[in-house]
Order: sequence, then C-alpha cells, then structure tokens
Amino acid sequence: MTDRYDAIIVGAGHNGLVCAAVLAAQGRRVLVLEARSQVGGAAITRGFADGFSISACAHLLYQIQPEVLRDLKLHPPLAAEELTTIALGDNGEHVRIHRQRVEGVSDADADEYRRFSKRMLKFAHLLHKLLIRPPPRLGTRDWRDLGALARLGLGVRALGRNDMREFLRVIGMNIHDEATERFENPVLRGAVCFDAVLGTHLGPRSPNTMLTYLYRLAGNRARVSLPRGGMGMVTARLAQAARSAGATIETNSPVQRIVVDNGRVVGVETDSGERFDAYTVVSNADPKRTVMDLVGARHFETTFVKRVGHIRAKGNAAKLHLALDRLPEIAGFSQDDYGQRIVIAGDEHRIERAFNPAKYGSCSPEPVVEMTFPSVHDESLAPDENHVMSAIVQYAPYDLRNGWNDAAKRAFFDSVITAIEKYAPDIDQRIIAAELLTPIDIENEFGMTGGHWHHGELVLDQFLFVRPVSGAAQYAMPLDGLYLCGAGVHPGGGVSGAAGRNAARAILKRETSR
Repeated sequence: MTDRYDAIIVGAGHNGLVCAAVLAAQGRRVLVLEARSQVGGAAITRGFADGFSISACAHLLYQIQPEVLRDLKLHPPLAAEELTTIALGDNGEHVRIHRQRVEGVSDADADEYRRFSKRMLKFAHLLHKLLIRPPPRLGTRDWRDLGALARLGLGVRALGRNDMREFLRVIGMNIHDEATERFENPVLRGAVCFDAVLGTHLGPRSPNTMLTYLYRLAGNRARVSLPRGGMGMVTARLAQAARSAGATIETNSPVQRIVVDNGRVVGVETDSGERFDAYTVVSNADPKRTVMDLVGARHFETTFVKRVGHIRAKGNAAKLHLALDRLPEIAGFSQDDYGQRIVIAGDEHRIERAFNPAKYGSCSPEPVVEMTFPSVHDESLAPDENHVMSAIVQYAPYDLRNGWNDAAKRAFFDSVITAIEKYAPDIDQRIIAAELLTPIDIENEFGMTGGHWHHGELVLDQFLFVRPVSGAAQYAMPLDGLYLCGAGVHPGGGVSGAAGRNAARAILKRETSR
C-alpha cells in the first residue's frame, strides 16, 4: 500500500505522458504505470536486427498539436522537417507534393492542387479547433456545452457562405469522388486518396474518407517530420517533461485491474499484487480493454457495455522493417529523394482494388505502401553504409481468414516486396534482415485491441460527440473517478497528444466545479 495519489495513469503511451505532465504541472500527485520496460506505447524506437533500430509502429511526426508543444515547452529533436511526399509513378514519372505545391503534373493539375490544398487546410484549421478541446455533450442544457456548440456553429459560419456550403458538402463524402473530380493525373489522385485511408479499414470509395483526410491535415498542417533517434525520442522528451513537472513513472509495472469499491474507482492493482490508491484513475488503454478487462463489465450498465463492445476497432495496416546493406535503386530518384516520404499507391482504382479483399478477410495481393529510409537523415539507426526502411502497408486485416500463421505472414511479406520491386527492382537483394508486424502482432506488442492505431475506426459515428461512445465523450467514464486519455477518445489516434491534454484539462475542470 502507498499514500493515495491524486491520479494514476495506466500506460505510458504518448497521451498518457502528456496527461501526466499537464496534471503534475498543476500540482497534482501523479503516478504513471507502464507494463513495458520502455515508455512510449506505440511511439517507441527499438532494435529489430543486430545494429539496426527503427520506430516500431508510428514512424512519422505530422499530427503533434502545437498547443501540446507549447504547454509542455517541448522541442522534439528532428532529423528532417517538412518532408516531401513522393508518389511513385511508372518509368520514373513520380509526383512530388510539398505542402501546397505539386510537381510532375500538368499546369492545370498544379493550379487545381493549390486551390484544393488551400481550401482543405482552411477546413482542417476549423477541425483543429475542435480537436484541442473536449467535445460538447448533446442533449444537455449545461451552459458550457451550449456555448461549445455555439462556437462550433460560429466557426462553420466564419468560413464564409461558399466555403461553409463546401465544408458541409464534403465532410461526409468519400475521397474518391473529390479526387477524380479535381485532378487528371492518376498518380496525384492516388496520393490524395492514400492519405485519406492510411491506417483505416476504409477504401477511397468509403464514406467518411474526406473526414479522415482532413483529420490528417488538422495536426501540424500536414508538415511531416522525421524525429532524430526515432519516435522513441519524442516520447522520451514527453516522459522527461512529466517527470520534471513532478510525476512518477514506473516501468515494468503492468496493471492487472482497476480497483472499484462501492461504485467508484479507488486505485489499481499490478500483476505483482501491489496496490496503489488514487482519487482518479486515467486509462491510456483502449476503451474495450479498459472496460472489459481492467475494470470489468459488471461495474457498468448493460447498455453502456454493449456500446463499447460494438466499437469498430479492427486494424488493417501492417508494419514492415527492413535492414538493408545499401539503398535500393529507384528510377528517377536523386540522393535527396531517399530522405523523403515515399508512397506506392498507383491511382485511386488500385487502392480500392487493394482494399476489396480485406472486406472479406483476405490480404491485398497488391498492397499499397508508405515507406521511409530514416537512416538517410539519422545515421544512429543503422551501421555505417547500411540503411533501414520503415513501411506501413495496407491492407492486412486483423481477422484474416484462417488466421495469421507463418505461411500467411510469409505470403503477405512476399506481396509487399513484389509491390516495392516494381519501383526498386533490387530491394530483395539489399535485405539483411526483415520484420513484419501484422495487426495481431501490433495488438500483442502494444496492447491495442484489434491492432488498430486509433483504438477505434475514425468515422462520423465514432467521432467528436460520440467518441468512444455516447455517454463517455468527455473523457469521464460512467464510473466515478475513471477517465480515458488514449486514442480511443476524442479526437482519435496519431501522435498528437491532444487526447491526453484534453483529458487532463477535463479532470482539472471537474475538480474545480465540485
């Protein structure tokens, strides 16, 4: 037994660390318990072959919220900033996208992309305002919720008549229709569609993919950066900020259960049987794991448990790590190009064809890929003259028909290498070692139910007012003293810190209102 903490954070993922830092900075006594030996959750750097290290799950920094950096006085170490996205085309005819500028397309497409990008960033800025504060509740007369709804309405109206109409038109649309209406170049259409579906169980023709596209832009205005030392250095800085504010972080301390007494949460118990008491427990785990496993369904109403059980959270993205003896040959590439964000997507139809098998429990025979060679900018990740490749690959369904056995993993790995070989024909010859993480592996290593990055699909019926479910959208669960702060709550996944910051502010606000 220990003295009672003001708050215990279950899990030292990036949102848990942000939540701990904000609470501790306000004088709260905070304890963070992390099951693994390393803080960071899915944003860690680890070895995968002798002398080779990689960002194990999340590998690019593009959604970190400026408000989080400001509040924590954080300056992540960056090896490269504002990467260009290079969408690979046949015969070296690649499309290069850098912020609002695109090269490798017609003048008409370049002009149209500037207009499109400018408007999308305007919409994303409106969305950003919603992401950095708790969502209002619907159906209440609380002046704070009514005020938040009024601000939302005024924000939409402030877009101006034409942009307001356009925002309301596109927010529930699919990205396929928008991209094909605007652009002639198929590789540009594919690149735009790819950004909307990355990390989701959605294809370009799926509803809500305009929302997921805007969500991607709403972090740091689509400025993609590569952290020096991998994503683990970002979360190491977050942990340092939390400790500097006064929080205690204990690793190798898996929480077995959240303790409930007389209808309220009173603390946690670890696998070793150690008990820690607290006035508030904040779970950085996903909603399903928190409710079903850590607390237990018996402590909630049946209707609420059913809602949580119906959260759609089945991952469809795999992570591939390659140790290379040198960089592969890619037609049309300069040395600088290898240090950028590289996309293999083809056009919008190829992405949709890649998605189709996943609807029925099969892997894509021609997967789409986002890849980087981080060692081009950061020599600490590989031995001299060698390199690492980090890739996110779709589609690889969590509930694969017949399961993810060794043969299934090998078959999907071969499909990915074949997809890359179309543009880098010597990639197979360059491989020293490889690691493929399926959604099952991601679930097991990082504790994400379903292996889903967002802890729940990011779609309109699981967004904003109803994330994770109706009745728990403002971080407080319907069990006194229990909160959520992970990707499963508003606003969602990505290394942004918004959910952790919002949860901490909601806890502090509730304390002052009592």
